[in-house]
Amino acid sequence: MEQWQRQRARQETGVEDDPRVEALRVAVARLRRELAGYPAELPDRGVAEEELAALDAMVSSGTPEVPRLRRALLLIAGAVGSVSALSPTLTEVRKVIDLFGDMPRG
Repeated sequence: MEQWQRQRARQETGVEDDPRVEALRVAVARLRRELAGYPAELPDRGVAEEELAALDAMVSSGTPEVPRLRRALLLIAGAVGSVSALSPTLTEVRKVIDLFGDMPRG
């Protein structure tokens, strides 16, 4: 999706008014850049890249669903969580996802 299309979608859905969505978009973009620049071979890099792309699509199209955010975070953490160079940025993504609240229990 092109930048102008994302901006229009955010305007139409009212998402641009939610600072959590913008913060998540920025955090996801940063982790995607850092993962792309990480030179070592990671067996599950593809999983992390797919989930980061899915997170980006979710925040571009509206307020994301908390269960889906948490699932994506678990998959990303499983794929890159042991890489200390990516840990601060992964933590940033987790903190922003936490801003969306807890999943309903029951």
